[in-house]
Amino acid sequence: MKPAFTLSFYIARQFTFATLAVIAFLTALITMFDFIDLLRRVSTRPNVPTSLVSEIAFLHVPFACLEILPFGVLLGGIICFWRLARTSELVVARAAGISAWQFLAGPVICAVLIGATATTCISPLSSVMYRRAEALDRQYLRDNNGKSLNLSGGTLWLRQGDNGLVDHGVDIIHARRVKLHGGVLHLGGVTVFRMGPDDSLLTRLEAESGYLGRGRWILDSTRQLRPDEMPQDMGHMTLPADLTLAGVEESFASPDTLSVWALPGFIRQLERSGFSTIRHRLHFQTLLTLPVLSGTMALVAAGFSMRPARRGGVVRMISFGVAAGFALFAISKIAAQFGETGALPPLLAAWAPTGAGLCLAVTLLLHLEDG
Repeated sequence: MKPAFTLSFYIARQFTFATLAVIAFLTALITMFDFIDLLRRVSTRPNVPTSLVSEIAFLHVPFACLEILPFGVLLGGIICFWRLARTSELVVARAAGISAWQFLAGPVICAVLIGATATTCISPLSSVMYRRAEALDRQYLRDNNGKSLNLSGGTLWLRQGDNGLVDHGVDIIHARRVKLHGGVLHLGGVTVFRMGPDDSLLTRLEAESGYLGRGRWILDSTRQLRPDEMPQDMGHMTLPADLTLAGVEESFASPDTLSVWALPGFIRQLERSGFSTIRHRLHFQTLLTLPVLSGTMALVAAGFSMRPARRGGVVRMISFGVAAGFALFAISKIAAQFGETGALPPLLAAWAPTGAGLCLAVTLLLHLEDG
């Protein structure tokens, strides 16, 4: 038992070093292309400094690492097992009576731990940095007409530019209660701060309720408060709106800006408000599958690269392994698209490709080991 443990530990160490090196290389490559794309976008904005581009590209690094991690595990595993097969170390291990299942236990456990670390530790870091990158991108590189929206704690904060509809600056809308019912966004406990071009407060409106109509906010039982004036009852009142219901939903926090720890609470909050949670539930399940998917990729790498060099066809088998990894990666992305459209339940869209890849890897290893 001790020789099997020692060998498994040795292979696990080789596997971990190779995998981390490949992930670092792929992340650096993606970051470089991201930096080039950001430079292209900045070329039309002469007032944006290059240092900002570097900051945004750096803030995207953990997100890129999460995206390529499964494929990095696959390529790192293929490199590791191909080296061991080329030096006949795996042949010697089998001749000593150690099965593939014994010496693969260490690499698979390491792959699962890498995936678990990515889910529990890198995901929160990625969400914070990606949220900061999105804020910088929205502020300096996008034309959003000053609009921003945030849903937190069950309340809604909205800043909208009126785009010339009125003669003042912006409206800041706060609603203590938000509910989507019958395709209509209903607000409760509404407060509207109408700000001038110099950010001075012009008017404050308070309404018991309201809803988003076509191109306008409709407020009921409204009171108007102006500086140095008595409150006035305005009754039923309308305000221009440059948002649609689809725009409101799209403006909510992107799943990529939320960590695995924050997603369950945000999903419950959206469900209480009546909004769709498909994207967020799918992203949450995808993060949960990451450890299993990493272990699956390690098994796929072993199944396609442990063929002894003397038997020939090693390059072809490795090519098949890379192709299988690409196919699994592509299938997972396609399933995710079906999940986002609602054609597949998020649970099935996230776990089905991983389960299929695991069955493929186990079948291949059973054939390789037991004939």
